[in-house]
Amino acid sequence: MHRRQILHRKGFVDLQVNGYLGVDFVSPGLVAEDVHRVTQALLDAGTLAYCATLITADLQIYERNLKVIARTASEPGVKGRLLGIHLEGPYLSREDGARGAHSAAKMRRPDPEEFDRFQDWAEGTISILTIAPEVDGALELISHVRRRYPTVVSIGHHLASRETIARAVDAGATLVTHLGNGCPNLLPRHDNILIHQLANESLTIGLVTDGNHLPGDFVVVALRSKGPGKAFVVSDSAPIAGYPPGVYETLGHRVRMTETGRIENLHAPHLVGSGCNMAQCMRWLRSLNILSEDELWQVGLENPLSIVNAELTEALLSGAPGGIF
Repeated sequence: MHRRQILHRKGFVDLQVNGYLGVDFVSPGLVAEDVHRVTQALLDAGTLAYCATLITADLQIYERNLKVIARTASEPGVKGRLLGIHLEGPYLSREDGARGAHSAAKMRRPDPEEFDRFQDWAEGTISILTIAPEVDGALELISHVRRRYPTVVSIGHHLASRETIARAVDAGATLVTHLGNGCPNLLPRHDNILIHQLANESLTIGLVTDGNHLPGDFVVVALRSKGPGKAFVVSDSAPIAGYPPGVYETLGHRVRMTETGRIENLHAPHLVGSGCNMAQCMRWLRSLNILSEDELWQVGLENPLSIVNAELTEALLSGAPGGIF
C-alpha cells in the first residue's frame, strides 16, 4: 500500500502531552501504570507516539517522575511510543503573560550542572527542553545542552527581544514552543515576539491547533509565513483532556473545561493546556482548508518525528485504530 494511504488510516505524533484522562506527568503519585494507561489511551485516540511533558515543578517531582518515566519508557507497550521527555520549565520567564499556567515560585535560574542531573535522572531521555532565552544563564545552558546531548532546544514562555532570539538560535535553539501562547495578551504592534520568531528562518514553530489556543487567521498567517516544512502541531493536552466538560483542578489551577476542549483558568486570564488530543487538533486544522492532505501529515506526523530523530515503523503503526482523520 502507498505510504500516504497507510498514514491516512493511522495517526499522529504529539511532542507536548502534559497528561491525558487523569494522568498528570508532574503528579507526586505518578507510577508506571499511569504511563502505560496514557500511552494506550492516546493510541486509541490516534496518537501513535508522544513526548511526556513535565511543566515547571519542584525538584523532588523532577527527580521522582523523570526516573519513573524513563524506566517505563523501555517497557513493552510503551517502548517506541514514548519518544522522550519534553521538559517545559523550570527555566522560563516569571513575568505575567509569559509564564502562563506555570508557577513563578518554582522557576529556577538555568544551570548546566542542574540540567545534567535532570538528564541523569531521566536516563538521557529528555528530548526537548523549552527555555526562556532572556533569563540570566539561558544562553549558556542552550549551548551546553546542544554540545552535550541530542536534546532539541525550544524557546517558549518568554519575552525575549529580536536580538536575544537570534543569540538563542546561534547557541543552538531550533524550535518555538506553542507560538502565540505563553505570551502577553497585548503586544507592541510591530516590535513583538510573534513577529520576531516568525521572521527568524532558523526556527520551526509549534502550534496548538485545538481551535481554542489560536484563532484561525493567526494559524493561516503563521503557516503561510513559515510553510509546512517549518511547523508542527501539538495538542498541549492537560491531564483532564478526554474528560467531559466541567469544573476541575488540574496542573495546580481550578479550571472550567468547555465542550470544545477549552480549559479556562477560573482565576487568571489564560488557558491551562488543552482538553483536546492530536486527532482533534488535526481535524480543526484541516477545517481551515489551508494545507493539502500531504502537508497535514507533514505537520502532524513527519515533522514531529524528524524533530526528535525518530522514524515511522511498522511497530509504530500497529495497534492504531485508523479512521481518526
